[in-house]
Amino acid sequence: MLRLVLDPGHGGIDPGAQGNGLQEKNLTLQIANRIKDILNHNYDNVSIRMSRTGDQTVSLSERTSAANEWGANFFLSIHINAGGGTGYEDYVYPGVGFPTTSYQNNIHSEILKLADFKDRGKKQTNFHILRETNFPAVLTENGFIDNNNDAAKLKLSTYIEKLARGHVNGIAKSFKLPKKNTAVYHSVVSGDTVYSLS
Repeated sequence: MLRLVLDPGHGGIDPGAQGNGLQEKNLTLQIANRIKDILNHNYDNVSIRMSRTGDQTVSLSERTSAANEWGANFFLSIHINAGGGTGYEDYVYPGVGFPTTSYQNNIHSEILKLADFKDRGKKQTNFHILRETNFPAVLTENGFIDNNNDAAKLKLSTYIEKLARGHVNGIAKSFKLPKKNTAVYHSVVSGDTVYSLS
């Protein structure tokens, strides 16, 4: 069973990065909520907790302590970048090695399959979130809020969906999550067309 913590960056009194009429804290929560919903609807063997479920102020130490106490086995921290660049990148703790780097590779490639972002590479850094978790953790930076082109994409619900599904596909691949049997069966009456059933 995958015990997954989804960590929407920032929140409450901490808006995170801001630009182009957007606040990071709102975007990260949108992406995390969609990841949670897609995983719960489509996959078995996953239990999910979120570090925040609304616009709450939650400290970094509260986030990692709660995850460690729960006994999570993967921590996914979702962020939006700023600072004049463009594109997508992700981070793991320096020198962490397998399996964390394998999870990073999967999430990185699956997001970029769906999201039209410049590939800024797979990186390592000494963030609290990556250092203080007792299990693998990956932090994603989903575009630059202060870049006009990136921000225009982040304003689209269809693009948020692509980012969420990229994260989901990377998680499912990393942990070999079995798909739920969510097949929908239609009984076709004579004269019905495919269009009337969709």
